[in-house]
Amino acid sequence: MILQHRGHCPKIAATARIAPTATIVGDVTIGDNCAIGYGAVLTAESGPIRIGDNVIVMDTAVLRGVKDAPLTIGSNVLIGPRSTLTGCTVEDEVFIATGATVFNKAVLKARSEVRVNAIVHLRTVLPEDAVVPLGWIAVGDPAKILPPEQHDAIWAIQKPLDFPKTVFGVERPPDGQSMMADVMPRYARALKRWHDDDREVDG
Repeated sequence: MILQHRGHCPKIAATARIAPTATIVGDVTIGDNCAIGYGAVLTAESGPIRIGDNVIVMDTAVLRGVKDAPLTIGSNVLIGPRSTLTGCTVEDEVFIATGATVFNKAVLKARSEVRVNAIVHLRTVLPEDAVVPLGWIAVGDPAKILPPEQHDAIWAIQKPLDFPKTVFGVERPPDGQSMMADVMPRYARALKRWHDDDREVDG
């Protein structure tokens, strides 16, 4: 399904292959010889998505461009099934495996690899040729690559990166309090408002 969103229609190269159950929404540009798999979602919700040439987005991957954080993907990139990329920059020849997650304003430099179920946290810069092993977490600039059991070390780097401010524009609540009751109603209303005028267009 190809949807116009907020006045923008996706621009898809004639040589690209789009699976019939993929969903592509809004200000999305897809280059030559790309392949977008079944159930993949590419949504330029509040920021654009730009994809180079020879990029494969496999089945059920979710790619999202957001305000102040466009999603940019270079050429010759593989994005594995069930992976999630939000508002990040992926340079050329990057390998992103099944179930990997790349957060807002992260940068994956050329030829880096994010392996199965690994995470690149927000505002993290992964150097050229770096590898994030299966299930590990890259965090910080420059990235430290740590196993999940090193939670305290990860949190010491992650907390100052300020997920609540970066993603939702709110201050982190004090320990023992939650931002969810304040943020989720506003976010849900915004999503409805942003998508009220979406309409299907010819692929």
